[in-house]
Amino acid sequence: MRVRNSLKSAKVRDKNCRIVRRKGRVLVINKKNPRLKTRQG
Repeated sequence: MRVRNSLKSAKVRDKNCRIVRRKGRVLVINKKNPRLKTRQG
C-alpha cells in the first residue's frame, strides 16, 4: 500500500478506483487491480 499526500492523482489512474474513508483514514481501493491501493497521510 502506498502512502501519499494527495489522493487526487491516485484516483484518476483507473476508472475502477474508489475513495473510501475507514477509521479516519482516506483510502483508494480498486477491486479489479489491488496493486493500486493507496492511503493518505
